[in-house]
Amino acid sequence: MTVMIPFTEGEARLDWLGLTDALAAGHAAPPATVEDVFLYRDDNTLLNRSAWIKGMGIAVKCATVFPKNREAGKPMIGGVVNLFSDADGALEAILDFHLVTKWKTAGDSLLAARRLARKNSKNILIVGAGTVGRSLRQAYGAAFPDATFTVWNRSSDGAKAFKKDYPDVLIGNDLEQAVKSADIVTSATMSTDPLIKGEWLQPGQHIDLIGAYRPDMRETDDTALRRARIFVDNLHTTADHIGELKTPIAEGIIKKSDIIADYYALSQFERQNDDEITLFKNGGGAHLDLMTSRYILEAWNSK
Repeated sequence: MTVMIPFTEGEARLDWLGLTDALAAGHAAPPATVEDVFLYRDDNTLLNRSAWIKGMGIAVKCATVFPKNREAGKPMIGGVVNLFSDADGALEAILDFHLVTKWKTAGDSLLAARRLARKNSKNILIVGAGTVGRSLRQAYGAAFPDATFTVWNRSSDGAKAFKKDYPDVLIGNDLEQAVKSADIVTSATMSTDPLIKGEWLQPGQHIDLIGAYRPDMRETDDTALRRARIFVDNLHTTADHIGELKTPIAEGIIKKSDIIADYYALSQFERQNDDEITLFKNGGGAHLDLMTSRYILEAWNSK
């Protein structure tokens, strides 16, 4: 029987640390077969992202993107994730698109931070006060419960709205000073020009980059990449398709071999000392949607 998992009821059964453990376990399985298909009509898009992992199953994440819906007060993005059995191909669950996306995106970054950030990190800066930034406040708060959080946003109105949802969060007005004061910097913006300058980085920091997903997008500059030990969730996705790494590799600023490891070599995700700067690029991918969906279904069935 197919299970329907809506956002609110599904989220109530989830745990951020449990998800990161599930993502780690998922990368011990055989590598996923992944395929993305895009269909376009005018300004509208249909996206299908599919992943198949032996022993875990199949996920097909379907999303529609209709930008003009905003003008009518309707959601711009709609979708579902279909989770199929690896054993017989049966449809096991239909999951809310936004539930899977939220937990996959922030959980992806949190797994790296649990391995790379200093355990005693006390000051966490969130760059970008959007939906993902709110998810990061929840996720990082689970792993670093004693930390003080600061949010920086291009518009002060966005930062103030963020603070209404999380009154304990401080608002950073000067990005340079906020970066210099942080133990962890987690960034989720739509920037095409680097916001975070390498000259600002301090010994021992962990930098988490989420926002860039196109070849023309970057959140940090070349200096940051040169100063840091670089890690990614998936080498192919990040180095070959996303401007954050693709551009500096093409320009000879860094080499692909400068990337220490991705999650399929998770044992290499470790800090060598308290002074080094670690940098993680979150590229996402359908295989992570599959791992997250499987975790959500197991949590749903266990309570």
